Amino acid sequence: MSPHRPVTLGLAGTGRIGTSHAETLKKLPKVATVVVADADADRARTTAAVLGVEFAPDLDTLFAADLDGLIIATATDSHPELIIRAVDAGIPVFCEKPVAADITGTLAVIDHTRNSSVPVQIGFQRRFDAGYRAAREAIRSGKLGWLHTLRATTLDPAPPPAEYIPRSGGIFRDCGVHDFDIIRWVTGREIVEVYALGANRGAAFFAEADDVDTAAVVLRLDDGTLATVSLTRYNGAGYDVRLEALGSKGNAIVGLDDRAPLTSVELDHSPSPYPPYAGFMERFRPAYAEELATFVEVATGRLDNPCTSADALEAFYVAEACELSRRQGRAVETAEVGR
Repeated sequence: MSPHRPVTLGLAGTGRIGTSHAETLKKLPKVATVVVADADADRARTTAAVLGVEFAPDLDTLFAADLDGLIIATATDSHPELIIRAVDAGIPVFCEKPVAADITGTLAVIDHTRNSSVPVQIGFQRRFDAGYRAAREAIRSGKLGWLHTLRATTLDPAPPPAEYIPRSGGIFRDCGVHDFDIIRWVTGREIVEVYALGANRGAAFFAEADDVDTAAVVLRLDDGTLATVSLTRYNGAGYDVRLEALGSKGNAIVGLDDRAPLTSVELDHSPSPYPPYAGFMERFRPAYAEELATFVEVATGRLDNPCTSADALEAFYVAEACELSRRQGRAVETAEVGR
C-alpha cells in the first residue's frame, strides 16, 4: 500500500469509546473513509448516520471493505478472534487493551501473530499524553537523578454499571494495568515484585463479583526503585490520574494542573476555579487522537509500532501478580505468573 494515499479504516464496536474513536478518525487528514460495525447493527447504523461515516451490517461486510487498518473497540472476549482474523487477512490492527481476557489468551494471540509482519498496536493512551511523555524524557535524560519513588493514581469519580464489573477482569486488569504499563514505559524498567491490598466499602456488587472497589499496590522495579499505585472507583472529588516521579535531583509530576481534583486546606491557598475532568475520555482526549493518528502512520509503514502485544502482556503479568497477592496476602514476584 502506498504510504501517501488516503486510507480506509474499519472500526469494530460502536460503544462509548468506539464511537469516540470513529469521530476522531473521520477528522484525520490521512483517513478517507471510516466504516463501522457492531454486534448491535442498529447501534452501528445510528452511529454511522450521526457521524457521517459508512455502515457495515456485520463483521464479514466490514472485513470485505478493502481495509487499510482495523480498530477494535469491542468486548474483551472478542479481541483475540478479531486480531487474528485481521492479521491473517493482512490488515494492520489497533486494539483497545487488553489483547485477551487472560494470560493464556494473550500468549495464544502473540504466538499466532509472532511471524507476521502485520502490526498489532495495543491501546495504552497514556503513552501519547504530553505530560507522561515529558516525565519519560525527564527520567531517561537523567534530569531527575536516580529515582527513589514513583507514585501513580487512577481514581475514578464513580463506579461503572454493576453489570460491567463481572466481565471487567477486576480492578487491577481493568484500571491498574494502565499504571503498570506507564511505569514500565516512563522508566524503561521492569516490575519484578508486587504487594497488593483491596477493600470494599462501596456497592455490594463489587464483592459479589469477587472484585474490590479500592486497592493499594507497592511495586519493586528491577533496579530497586519503589513505586505505589492507588486505585478506586469512588473518588468523589473527581477523576484523578497522576504520576509522581521523585528523584535524587528533582521531580516530575503528571496530572498536576488546574483541573486536578485536589483540595488544599492551607489557609492561604486559593482553590482552582476550574472543574475536575469528568472522566478518562475528557482527560485523555488529545492522547487518544494522537494515538490513532500514530496508528495510521504505523498501518501505512511510516512508523514502527509503539505499543505491541508483548508490551501489553508485560503489564498484564503485573496485574495478574497483584490479583494473586491480594488473594493470598503476600508479596508476589511477577515471575510467578509466567514471565
